[in-house]
Amino acid sequence: MKDFQFCVKAQDGGSPPLSSNVSVKILIQDQNDNAPQVLYPVQTAGSLVAEIVPRSADVGYLVTKVVAVDVDSGQNAWLSYKLQKATDRALFEVGLQNGEIRTIRQVTDKDAVKQRLTVIVEDNGQPSRSATVVVNVAVADSFPEVLSEFTDFTHDKEYNDNLTFYLVLALAVVSFLFITCLVVIISVKIYRWRQSRILHHSNLPVIPYYPPRYSDTLGTGTLQHVYNYEVCRTTDSRKSDCKFGRAGSQNILIMDPSSTGTMQRIQSEKSILDEPDSPLEVSL
Repeated sequence: MKDFQFCVKAQDGGSPPLSSNVSVKILIQDQNDNAPQVLYPVQTAGSLVAEIVPRSADVGYLVTKVVAVDVDSGQNAWLSYKLQKATDRALFEVGLQNGEIRTIRQVTDKDAVKQRLTVIVEDNGQPSRSATVVVNVAVADSFPEVLSEFTDFTHDKEYNDNLTFYLVLALAVVSFLFITCLVVIISVKIYRWRQSRILHHSNLPVIPYYPPRYSDTLGTGTLQHVYNYEVCRTTDSRKSDCKFGRAGSQNILIMDPSSTGTMQRIQSEKSILDEPDSPLEVSL
């Protein structure tokens, strides 16, 4: 409501009573309780709006226009525009009443590609309220040049901080896993090397395995069935427990129970070394 009207009646207590009427109109004065709102350029956290100015632009070239509104009324809604900060204040100016941004001199090759302007919008209230808007301007003749120079404007500071944190965290995790795997591999290598050293310096005899190819073929002894036997020797034996010789027409391996374990082997005319697969007859 901007205004309203009502009627007031005044009456005395006489007889007959006398009265009089009056109409009252109330005008509501606006209070400056709203700040200006910027409609253009749109301020977003994850995107970039940049105005391109060619290097051939003349004096008074219209770059863009800041559009703002105020929901207050009267003089509280009167807006003014001012250039608060700029990369090069000698290159751009802002219209006080219309918010138009124009060049005030000739653009040269020495001017930076990236130009950042901060425009403040104020109302005419008491006390006045204001709003600010950032305008990005690219002084370039080609679009690829604009992209190469404005890559740092695509993300705000908070987003860059979060990205840096996640990158550092990922690097720390990968480094930890790599160091852990390296320590495990080195530990396994050292353990195997120590085991091999222990076996190498051990004085325990190494007993080789020979396939069982010796059996009782006569069947005349106390054993009525065929049994397999293995002959094993240690590599550090100083004295052989087997004696080899040549006699008889067949290979006989004799073991004397009354002896101390000496075994005599009677070999045929052909050496058993020449016929490794020939069977040996064993009798107990």
